[in-house]
Amino acid sequence: MMNEGEGGGGGENKNKNMIWNNRWFVLVAAIWLQACAGIGYMFGAISPVMKTSLGYNQKQINRLGVAKDIGDSVGLLAGLLCDVLPTWALLFLGALQNFVGYGWIWLIVTGRTPTLPFALVCVLICVGTNGESYFNTAALVTCVRNFSEYRGPVVGILKGFAGLSGAIFTQIFAATFAPDQASVIFMVAVFPTSVALMVMFVLRHVPAFDDGLKNAAATRSQNFGFVYGVCLALAAYLMATIIIQDMTHVSGSVNVAFTCGLLFLLCLPLVIPFPIHKDEALFSELEDEKETWPENVRQHQMELATSRLFRAVAEGAIKIKRRKGPRRGEDFTMKQAAVKADFWLLFFGLLCGAGSGLMVIDNLGQISQSLGYANAHIFVSMISIWNFLGRLGGGYVSEIIARDYVMPRPILMAVAQAGMALGHVLLAIGCPGSLYIGSLLVGFGYGSHWSVIPATASELFGLKNFGILYNVLCVSNPAGSLIFSGLVAGTLYDREAQKQRGLKTLATSFIASDQLAIESDEVLLCKGAICFRETLFIMTGVCIIGIVLNLVLVARTRRVYIMLYGKTGGRGSKG
Repeated sequence: MMNEGEGGGGGENKNKNMIWNNRWFVLVAAIWLQACAGIGYMFGAISPVMKTSLGYNQKQINRLGVAKDIGDSVGLLAGLLCDVLPTWALLFLGALQNFVGYGWIWLIVTGRTPTLPFALVCVLICVGTNGESYFNTAALVTCVRNFSEYRGPVVGILKGFAGLSGAIFTQIFAATFAPDQASVIFMVAVFPTSVALMVMFVLRHVPAFDDGLKNAAATRSQNFGFVYGVCLALAAYLMATIIIQDMTHVSGSVNVAFTCGLLFLLCLPLVIPFPIHKDEALFSELEDEKETWPENVRQHQMELATSRLFRAVAEGAIKIKRRKGPRRGEDFTMKQAAVKADFWLLFFGLLCGAGSGLMVIDNLGQISQSLGYANAHIFVSMISIWNFLGRLGGGYVSEIIARDYVMPRPILMAVAQAGMALGHVLLAIGCPGSLYIGSLLVGFGYGSHWSVIPATASELFGLKNFGILYNVLCVSNPAGSLIFSGLVAGTLYDREAQKQRGLKTLATSFIASDQLAIESDEVLLCKGAICFRETLFIMTGVCIIGIVLNLVLVARTRRVYIMLYGKTGGRGSKG
């Protein structure tokens, strides 16, 4: 459609440029990337086939899970490189690691290449999953800077789609490769790599042109509302698909139709950049005529300027006379943040919540099998949906908490960990239906952490060094996995499995346990709720510790949120 007074070719080129330089178009590209970037959440689906094909025991599977979590969450290099390399180079490195790591594992599992020593397989899964840290860093840093005034919803949406990757991959698998379980690994190697290469020149910093427009806030709210609507429709669609596939026999053509519907929903956010560019063009044309604005528009601009002044002071963009070193809300370096109690409260609070949740996610295949469920893919898909809704809801609710009630976002983490504690108890009991409810509570609570943490870190420690600060906080994820999954869950599971198989108590060293698995013709398996009961009760206690840490952080950072949002009309502000 041509603009008035322009030729067809010129108008078309102008529209293309406006869409290309539109931050909403960048957000859509980031959504697509994140929808394929949560490869770590597929471990529950690929671990059973690795266990049977390579003859691993549960302790080895949990060590693989720890290696996966280290690769997934230790994005220190990605955080450092994001301020040095262009975004496209960051995405290329991530795609290369993802393809090489998981591609090689697929070749090993399918017998196309010789089996490597267990330690090298751990390296491969770590390298492959580490590609995700490049995808996450590129998407989050770019979009948080593009939408700094809406960081809560943006982080929630992006992290939500990453959490939904498991369900998306499972549906594509059902339509293309099922029942070849090893093909799940092939999908993890190829699909994220392809999407990253497709969007690597789209994902970049784009300035906002619509901030001064009178109806810009309403337009942005409508756009975010549309994205939230697509997200909820996508979650409902996937849940309905899972239920139908679980309750009835679905033919291959029906699975293909389900997958086409899924891809259509993933493409829907693309309509957003097209209407918004008109307002951005209008604002650009009116920039030189702002002196002719009526009084109500000028008043609106004054309110915006006042709000930005308070935010600028809080975030360190405007310097005020103060003591040496940054205050909360200003730009911190990693070295400055590392000596602050708030940073470590955030770190260990995340370790308790995310670490305990990740133990369930990584062992979900074995938990479901021990309770008598034959198809672990269903629960992997379901917990991916709960994870997605937790991230989406966490970003939305935390924004209301921060802006409307002027309360610190970590209060939502405390609430989430209370729900996770209940979920762990239900899973430990193992009564009929408890796996469904328990996985819902754990998945939802775990997901909410990943929309609250990035927004909180950017508010407390600034945006300048956000990439490295966020990736250091993410180290708590593999640390929690190493402790709770690699050491606690694996050891207690194998101990109970040995009892059930009637073996004598073995030496507690890792070498003796691994040697037994090699010598035995039968894979070490455990049946019943007792297999993970003790571990899950320990996770309940860990969540309670996390609740205390987050409440301490809330009390310490209340003043920061008053400074950031207390002057903008929040319900929690005075006057």
